[in-house]
Amino acid sequence: MKRFLAVTLAALMLLTVVASAATTPDAVEIRGPVYNGSNIESILGDNGTLTIGATQFAAFYYDIDDNVTTETLSIKDVPGTKDNVIGEGGLVYQTKIQQVAYEYENAAAGWDNYSLMGFFADKYIPLKPTKADKLAKLVLDSDDKYTIRTGETLDLGQGYTLEAKQVDVDGEKVWLQFNKDGEFVDDEIIEVGNGDSTWDVELDDIQDEDDVVVLKVHVNQVFQGAVDSIAQIEGLWLIDYGNAMTIESDDEFGELNDVSINGDTLTISNEDTFTLTRDSEEEIAQGMFFKTADTSSNVLRFYLMKQITEPGTYQIRGQVASGDASWDATSFAGFYYDINDNVQTESLSVSGLNGNVIPDGGLVYQTAVKNVDYEYDNAAAGWDQYPVIGFFAEEYIPLKANSADKLAKLILDSDDKYTIRTGETLDLGQGYTLEAKQVDVDGEKVWLQFNKDGEFVDDEIISVGTGNNSGGNWDVELDDIQDEDDVVVLKVHVNQVFQGAVDSIAQIEGLWLIDYANAMTIESDDEFGELNDVSINGNSLRISNEDTFTLTRDSDETIGQGMSFKIADTPASELRYYPFVEKTLGNETIAPGNNTSGNITEPVVDDNNTIDDNTTTETPVDNESTPGETPVEGETPATNDTGTEKGTPGFGFVFGLVGLLAVVYLVRRNN
Repeated sequence: MKRFLAVTLAALMLLTVVASAATTPDAVEIRGPVYNGSNIESILGDNGTLTIGATQFAAFYYDIDDNVTTETLSIKDVPGTKDNVIGEGGLVYQTKIQQVAYEYENAAAGWDNYSLMGFFADKYIPLKPTKADKLAKLVLDSDDKYTIRTGETLDLGQGYTLEAKQVDVDGEKVWLQFNKDGEFVDDEIIEVGNGDSTWDVELDDIQDEDDVVVLKVHVNQVFQGAVDSIAQIEGLWLIDYGNAMTIESDDEFGELNDVSINGDTLTISNEDTFTLTRDSEEEIAQGMFFKTADTSSNVLRFYLMKQITEPGTYQIRGQVASGDASWDATSFAGFYYDINDNVQTESLSVSGLNGNVIPDGGLVYQTAVKNVDYEYDNAAAGWDQYPVIGFFAEEYIPLKANSADKLAKLILDSDDKYTIRTGETLDLGQGYTLEAKQVDVDGEKVWLQFNKDGEFVDDEIISVGTGNNSGGNWDVELDDIQDEDDVVVLKVHVNQVFQGAVDSIAQIEGLWLIDYANAMTIESDDEFGELNDVSINGNSLRISNEDTFTLTRDSDETIGQGMSFKIADTPASELRYYPFVEKTLGNETIAPGNNTSGNITEPVVDDNNTIDDNTTTETPVDNESTPGETPVEGETPATNDTGTEKGTPGFGFVFGLVGLLAVVYLVRRNN
């Protein structure tokens, strides 16, 4: 009997460990322009072709300085294209090799231009400069300075490292070693006195190609001191040759499976029809989707988007402009947009440009309160619509439905199901939690408690039995939120309650939460970066610049609240710029360098550009997350496959391990 109980206890602990250790990665959605019509034919128009390029779709590769693009996706009016269906061969992805400049500019030392090709919104390098069939992903293109001591290792990303072995006694040469996954690849003694201080690592048999340059390193200085031997690197370029690929004519990329390779150009189309299914995300290929709104059959609305889950910092940009311009949510993916209700609130405009100078009042940001549907659709129970306002590319809720001056960020709007046992806590994000205290013996009521940073806020006994008036709903209303009373800060819908022999369970379907603790009041004399002339008119907000705003070439100029302009490095006779915001996934901010599609990890250095002696910089992995990590805005709390809350993995594992050791001890003692 004791052994049976011990084994049962062990099994339960193992289940606990498995349930508590699961995690869900975050995601960033980079979208293209929104297309709206009665059907696909009306959207294609008389031209019969819709082409989306990099100046419109921020995920596609784009070099703003040289105005270089490589990728397009087209929808064509071919036989079979009708209503919401794209006919065979009507969905065409094309990309072409282009020449781009290295970030490190030194043409005399061989750092002038290289061949690059965007491939499904990632940067790839052709192994042969004019052939599009053999590719390796670009890992690094940097002109930053890195100071590395002898014996130290510089992490280049994707398992590639550079090690400084020795510096010669005269301080004119450094011995560097290139490694992959800790294994030796190549080494070189580089002279910075009178010699060539660039090292090109060339390898053979990369997808059957020889003399492939996989790494370029430029050593700027070498120093032999009394204490330290140091090499300063300025200029790094690296491809992921270990995962290079060859594209064949019979390859398939999601729904794109008709491959044509013509020299430096790659074209892939669909051999079968492609349906823009309403209220869905239909993958085209390689993480690229069409997102289609939930509309009636006589309305079709969709956009192209790239979904990214790899940790890092990503730039989400608007369409490229060369003079006076304006952006809204259909042309700037950073702005708030609800595709199902076709609701947008924000706009940004530039007018009166004189060269590259925006005059006083010529830079205008506007936003207004709009109504959108809850994700949990139950109008009879009070879940119909709520007011929302985009504010500098973030989703906010007005504390008063028709006033834009008092706002709190939206944390959660979810119709997912979450199963929570009594005694468990559901992490809602930003320090807010929901705790199931008890379930009544009849299994018709649950006592829930709402907490902020571990402190009690409110509680309620929610009835889900037949004939109750609350309908399983709980609206948490608080007073004195920016001097406003009766503010709904949390909405919960309890779907079912269960009182079993072992577990007492509440099933939640419907969660909505605002960050009331960090609510703000906007005043007419507030300043938001360069936008400092604030006008509040009921449900709308207008902010403009009281001073001139210069679009300085070859720079990023902050507009306000994390929103900036990126301006190309062009002659004085040209101007090219776009607005952007940045989104970070995971717990590390990864320097994006020249990475417009967000996939390049730069080596991490300290404030003096020196690698720490005891620091190992690793490229984050998709499935890593912080224990107890809260959902990001717009996401739901993490759950396992059954909808049960994902708890903090650390404690569950420790208790499980201690329990297992105790069980082993009991079994051994009984034997």
